[in-house]
Amino acid sequence: MFQYEIIQNGLTVEDLLRNNWRLGKKLVHELRMAKAVTLKDGTPVLWKDRLEKGTILQFRFDIPESSYIPTEKCEVTIQYEDDHCLIVSKPKGMSTHPNDEWDRDTCMNHVMAHIQSNGGHYAEHVHRLDRGTKGLLLVAKHPIAKSIFDRMIEEKTIIRTYQAEVQGNIRETSGTIKEPIGKDRHHATRRVVSASGQHAVTHFEVVKRFKNTCVVRLILETGRTHQIRVHMSYIGHPIVGDTMYNARETASGDYELHAIQLEFDHPFLNERIIVEDQ
Repeated sequence: MFQYEIIQNGLTVEDLLRNNWRLGKKLVHELRMAKAVTLKDGTPVLWKDRLEKGTILQFRFDIPESSYIPTEKCEVTIQYEDDHCLIVSKPKGMSTHPNDEWDRDTCMNHVMAHIQSNGGHYAEHVHRLDRGTKGLLLVAKHPIAKSIFDRMIEEKTIIRTYQAEVQGNIRETSGTIKEPIGKDRHHATRRVVSASGQHAVTHFEVVKRFKNTCVVRLILETGRTHQIRVHMSYIGHPIVGDTMYNARETASGDYELHAIQLEFDHPFLNERIIVEDQ
């Protein structure tokens, strides 16, 4: 269950669900059939009634159970949480979600431990981070939030900022890489820039320069597998230590890519959310 405050005079429940939140027809139908929307005191509300600003709507509906098996306790850091979502800091070396039934130490397994300890049973990631990438991951806490956040990702209204140290010094101070990305036919997990690949856009800005490397901030418009790693290698500046994408090996034998910030207009709280990884 959650509550929502109407922020403009004359808005109807129908307008809110179909036009403001732009929920799918199936989900809207399910909410209507379940009589899921009432006033704060439980009084039924007609979906075409024009409501006054400040009216509190209550949403009560059956929430399905997510399939992630919880860990014994949550050992990932929750950076932000409300009734609709949470933002977790995924450690480096941890998968976002299980890839098979035996994979039970992923970020979502830990998130589910947190959710269940607070009486819930639903959590679904809105985007994903590669195993070797650390940082912020957005998780929806009910199906309406998942539907809206998925659309926001598609429409690029959730700003995802990353930081990495790359080989060499990029000549420009900022730029945009627009190159399609597809699978490498000669390598099971590697991706390549390919004319037949998926549309991919990465914006970058150099924020610090060293003798042989520089630190860049990167914003994704799309979320292709290994997108930042592929694009930076493509322009001749692979992430330091990323040997899969032609960087020199480092003492640690690994690369560092950090999802440092998430920023978006919260569809339920009507405020701008900016979360930075600590």
